[in-house]
Amino acid sequence: MKVTLYGAESESLRPLVEAQAALDLVDENPDVVVCFGGDGTLLAAELRWPSVPKVPLRNSRRGFRCISDAPAEVLERLAADELVAHKHLKLECSVKRESPDDADHALIAINEFSVHKGRTNASVRFRMSFDGKPYGTEADHEIVGDGFVVCTPFGSTAYFNQITRGEFWSGIGVAFMYTSDHTNHVVLPEDTVVRARITRGPAVLAHDNSSEYLELDAGDELLVKKSQQCAVLLTPDG
Repeated sequence: MKVTLYGAESESLRPLVEAQAALDLVDENPDVVVCFGGDGTLLAAELRWPSVPKVPLRNSRRGFRCISDAPAEVLERLAADELVAHKHLKLECSVKRESPDDADHALIAINEFSVHKGRTNASVRFRMSFDGKPYGTEADHEIVGDGFVVCTPFGSTAYFNQITRGEFWSGIGVAFMYTSDHTNHVVLPEDTVVRARITRGPAVLAHDNSSEYLELDAGDELLVKKSQQCAVLLTPDG
């Protein structure tokens, strides 16, 4: 089995991997990526090697999605093919620009897509629909606030939880940040298509812990739906 190590201190695992005859350390095209760090390390690895199975070993106080078992024991079970594979929903976001001079984009996330206001002292305005049905309390369905989050169950323990103080285990979650009108957070079936159109910007789109983000303005449209990709985590139990 070809294995790549990932994380700031992942080289400390090299002797443990080399002690397993069934594991072969490689730099490219791994069968499995062994992440050593916290949740951010896992997200970064998924961005770099999308859909390649990950073994998330915890080396951080904030590794809620990571395995706290002894690394030597987990790697031994990996070599023996005894870890359990878990598939996790990912979302894709297509960005269609209002201006024909700006390129469209397509992004994929395991945690979330988040849209924030582009100026600290100015709200962002947007309209949102679920499977074509407008959402919002105003007659024109325009929502005014600091932004919104669209996330997976995997990501519901992150930003979604900070906003709602809740989490969920199936579907797609949408949470709103400091809206001027009462707007409920929602959890939708995972095959729902979420569409958002910026009516007044500027705004910024971020996904997972990527260092890259997109600037949005009035007329730009986001379409978020279930991705054909999935994330695969290998853990010691079910």
